[in-house]
Amino acid sequence: MEYLKKYEEWITNPYFDEETKKELLELKDDDNEIKERFYKDLEFGTGGLRGILGAGVNRMNLYTVRRATQGLANYILKQDGASKGVAIAYDSRRMSPEFAMDTALCLNANGIRAYLFESLRPTPELSYALRELGCIAGIVITASHNPPEYNGYKVYWEDGAQITFPKDVEIISEVNAITDFAEAKTMKKEDALEAGLLIMIGKDIDDKYIEELKKLVINPVTEEGKQLKIVYTPLNGTGNLPVRKILKEIGFEQVYIVPEQELPDSEFTTVGYPNPEDPSVFTLAKQLANQVGADIILATDPDADRLGVQVRNNEGEFVLFNGNMTGALIAEYVFSQKKEHGTLPKNAALIKTIVTGNISKQIATHYDAKLIEVLTGFKYIGEQIKLFEQTGSNEYIFGYEESYGYLVGTHSRDKDAIVAVMTLCEAAAYYKSKGISLYDQMMNIYEKYGYYKEDLVAVTLKGIEGMEKIQSIMEGYRKNPPMQAGEYKVLKVRDYKNDTITDLATGKVTPTGLPKSDVLYFEMDQDAWCAIRPSGTEPKIKFYFGVKGNSMEDASERLEKLMNDEVFKVD
Repeated sequence: MEYLKKYEEWITNPYFDEETKKELLELKDDDNEIKERFYKDLEFGTGGLRGILGAGVNRMNLYTVRRATQGLANYILKQDGASKGVAIAYDSRRMSPEFAMDTALCLNANGIRAYLFESLRPTPELSYALRELGCIAGIVITASHNPPEYNGYKVYWEDGAQITFPKDVEIISEVNAITDFAEAKTMKKEDALEAGLLIMIGKDIDDKYIEELKKLVINPVTEEGKQLKIVYTPLNGTGNLPVRKILKEIGFEQVYIVPEQELPDSEFTTVGYPNPEDPSVFTLAKQLANQVGADIILATDPDADRLGVQVRNNEGEFVLFNGNMTGALIAEYVFSQKKEHGTLPKNAALIKTIVTGNISKQIATHYDAKLIEVLTGFKYIGEQIKLFEQTGSNEYIFGYEESYGYLVGTHSRDKDAIVAVMTLCEAAAYYKSKGISLYDQMMNIYEKYGYYKEDLVAVTLKGIEGMEKIQSIMEGYRKNPPMQAGEYKVLKVRDYKNDTITDLATGKVTPTGLPKSDVLYFEMDQDAWCAIRPSGTEPKIKFYFGVKGNSMEDASERLEKLMNDEVFKVD
């Protein structure tokens, strides 16, 4: 069997180190585990690599990282980009520093300069740094919010955004062309430093990044705003220093850090699954918030590109805002305040992903802004920013996705939890000066635009069988799309894989106008919808739901009924 041949190759080839061989030899009697590690190569997808740490071709390790880097290096050399260099950052995960250094040295061995951060940094700062340094590309070693056993490798291009078509396909082709791991080059760190190929970066970029964020402040923090009490947890990741620095520099004085989650911890001991979408990660933060009488709680994921928010409701209890709520809150604040200050451009644009809630449409309409929908993945929002700059068609104001990703400003071309923390705290201070809380403002937004409510169901299906099951589910919905879901009539079916929008009443078919992606979207009457897509980073299939109600209670009831409808049940 092919996977056993690959296994034998790894335990006998002198190219692989003894520690790797020892790990694999311990699996000699576990055929299922050997198969999982060797039945396929860890896929270099449109964003890079992400997988479980360990030895084998289907795992994250120094060899698979080096192979990916060699493929990227080959592409950069064909683009005559060696002299521009590559910026590299990494987070607090297992093997992140080692993967980052090995990546740099592989690039160096190919004659490509590497700018490597001296210690862990947030993903959005990498996006900023590569443009500031004039690099052709950037790499972040991170698995974002995945469990501790994962790590990843994200590739950015010179516009600061993650790679998009056609570059993603071209780079993937270069990586896949490397069939022998020994083709990947490397060199010694001291030789790279002496040759001027390896350049360590840090404080200078940090300071410039923070200055860019400060330019985005709309309403300076008043004395009343300084009384805002903020509890923040970086979840043992990269957000700790930059978040504290920006909040201090714009005037916040009562910021409390969760001590158990302040410093880097690759095991994420107190949270396990460091995802700010999960209410359980706020346990320690809520305890601290209640002790100090905090107004808001903020949590960023390990690479600080996602932000989770909890605020006190009218009963004094903390409630978690989902990504759609936080996005709407920031959008309304930024658009309303820019309009009030006379700085909202006539060609303003608000960007959201296709699985993000529909309240954004109401906000864009209210402020006479253009709403643009893009595929899931913040790189498509970054791509629109680049397009605006090239054409002058629109001016980017704000973009967000339901999965807790937000970007104010264009300093970064990826979601930025640091600037989101800054803007949200600024908004909280502003509303506090008006005598209302963030919770009150959220209710005001619902009153203004309608009671929109969304939720997500993610079904985990691991391994080879799981992957096959996910594809089977998607094909089932393609062949037999629902005509009715509970009280809602399905009006149109958008199939982004086949680039079709089918009007179920007329049968008319039109193109989606977006790149191909394995996503199905069911538009329903009364502004309800459901989207289904396999996760690009985890062994899951995701069902996204959205409704509009007459009140919070009504919206909640409608959403629950839609989510529990039989047409969306997976066996």
